[in-house]
Amino acid sequence: MNDGRPPPRITIACPVYNEETVVPLFFARTLPVIEQLSAHYRVELLFLNNASTDGTYTEICKLRAQYDFVYVITLSANVGYQRSLECGLRNAQGDVVAFIDVDCEDPPEMLLDFVAYYEKGFDIVYGARVDREEARPVKTLRKFFYHVVRLLADEDIILYMAEFSLLTSEVRDAIVNDHNSFPFIRASISRVGYRRIGLPYKRQRRIAGKTNYNLVGMTIFAIAGILSSTTLPLRLPIYALPLWLFLTAILGSAYILTQSPWLLLLNWLCGCTYFGFTAAFTALYVARSYKNGLGRPNYVVNRQYTHAQRSVAPS
Repeated sequence: MNDGRPPPRITIACPVYNEETVVPLFFARTLPVIEQLSAHYRVELLFLNNASTDGTYTEICKLRAQYDFVYVITLSANVGYQRSLECGLRNAQGDVVAFIDVDCEDPPEMLLDFVAYYEKGFDIVYGARVDREEARPVKTLRKFFYHVVRLLADEDIILYMAEFSLLTSEVRDAIVNDHNSFPFIRASISRVGYRRIGLPYKRQRRIAGKTNYNLVGMTIFAIAGILSSTTLPLRLPIYALPLWLFLTAILGSAYILTQSPWLLLLNWLCGCTYFGFTAAFTALYVARSYKNGLGRPNYVVNRQYTHAQRSVAPS
């Protein structure tokens, strides 16, 4: 501070989709945090507007009219939560980038703790969701998902980590080197390494509005996240081949001895199951590789409704 250089910059990136009623409440709760951080940092609040169809953009513009540290990038279409985060990573200009949802399920006050650990030398500080206020079956499925992803992943996966986190610009640059048609940011954060720490907390209920997640959406996200984290389904047919050949030989021998049509049917079903799963998983990964090879942008910025400090990256 005393050498004449400007203070470091923190960009707080907040993905939003149809959060008209939530944005003012979130800002009122986050403003005291920003004011405390502003004593030592230049703080920017960057809303990532995922083509909201309600008055979300209008509410953000009201804040912009009062506070010069508020910015917004609006996407031309709803591309999903993960791609919206990718847009934030590619366009955030801060020396430090923090992600937080506006529903306040992740407490804005924890950003102060994130920054405190960043000042201790950590490159990645994240909230570890050890508990949350939701139905026990859903909670159990979430924990099951975390453990399955970690078990199957080709590389390190951090348990109970989501996208509520703080990253240095060096970590951000490492993550955006990925070009994936389905980005899975939490896996990318785990993969790049660096010095990191998780701060346990209980996730709260949203402060207003309705969630955009449902069971179907969470299931699709879980499957896509697993496919983005592991190549085990591609290798599994090789591992299962000896077992399948042994089972086929046993059933075939039993059919020759007994001439039972049920054994023949069972052998046929085992073969169809093996080749069916092999073809299905191969098709999924080929499709993903094909989309990656096209090199299409994961998002397009609607510049008419974008107010960013610098030129934003189109993809």
